[in-house]
Amino acid sequence: EVKLVESGGGLVQAGGSLRLSCAASGFTFDAKAIGWFRQAPGKMREGVSCISQRDGSTYYRDAVKGRFTISSDSAKNTVDLQMNSLKPEDTAVYYCYSRRFGNPQPDSWGQGTQVTVSL
Repeated sequence: EVKLVESGGGLVQAGGSLRLSCAASGFTFDAKAIGWFRQAPGKMREGVSCISQRDGSTYYRDAVKGRFTISSDSAKNTVDLQMNSLKPEDTAVYYCYSRRFGNPQPDSWGQGTQVTVSL
């Protein structure tokens, strides 16, 4: 059974930092790309960042470039998202997802973790 479990969300003041972690199980970790998307109330889901387990290549949406860093640990089957210089507009539920290489659509995702950034 594929499982993706997020942790690390919370409440932080603007300018602060949080580190999200995604623990993956039930599939070959190195055979997937793993990333994060977020969804704020009343807004569409948006991709935040992704990392390929094949070659380590990464993707960041423009709004988080220079502030967020994604990393993976294949020994632990985890993918982390370090979020610095947080802004109120980063407030959302953050979901970890996995997808097959070459397929932009997620095939599995976790239950999400709330990130709230206050002024």
